[in-house]
Amino acid sequence: MITYLTPEKYQQLKEELDYLKKEKRRELSNKIQEAKELGDLSENAMYQEARNEQMAVETRILEIENLLKTVSIIKTKTNSNRVEIGSRIKVESLTPPKIKKEFLIIGAQEANPLEGKISNESPLGKAFLGHKKGDVIIVKTPKGEVKYKILEIS
Repeated sequence: MITYLTPEKYQQLKEELDYLKKEKRRELSNKIQEAKELGDLSENAMYQEARNEQMAVETRILEIENLLKTVSIIKTKTNSNRVEIGSRIKVESLTPPKIKKEFLIIGAQEANPLEGKISNESPLGKAFLGHKKGDVIIVKTPKGEVKYKILEIS
C-alpha cells in the first residue's frame, strides 16, 4: 500500500525518526541505567516506567520506518486539468446551503478536514479524483447527497 505524503510531512517524519534514534534512545538508556543502579528491579517503578517508555519509542521507530518504506511524495500540481492527489480545488456546493470551499487532496496520514485537507481515500476525496473543472460531482454523506461543482483546479 502506498502512503502519500507532502514533502513537509515526509521531512517531519524523517526528523522525528532521527530524534528518536539518536537522542531519545540515549536518554532512555541512561534512565534505565540509573534505575538499575538503585537495586531491586522487580519493585523499581522508575525502571518499569523507563522500560515502558523504551517500548513505546521502539514501536514508534518501527511505525515510521515502515511508513517511509511505502512513501510516495506528493508533488504540487500545476496546470493539471484533472483532480489528482496534490491538487488544490475550489468547489461550490450546489445543494443548499450553497457555499464555496477549497480543498487540498492529500494522503490519509495528513488529512485534516477542518483545514480543508481531505484524503484521497475519503468519500469526498475519491469523488473529486479524475474530474475536470466544471464537472458536477455527487457525494453521498450521512446527511444525504451533496452536489459539488468544481470551479478551479490548481
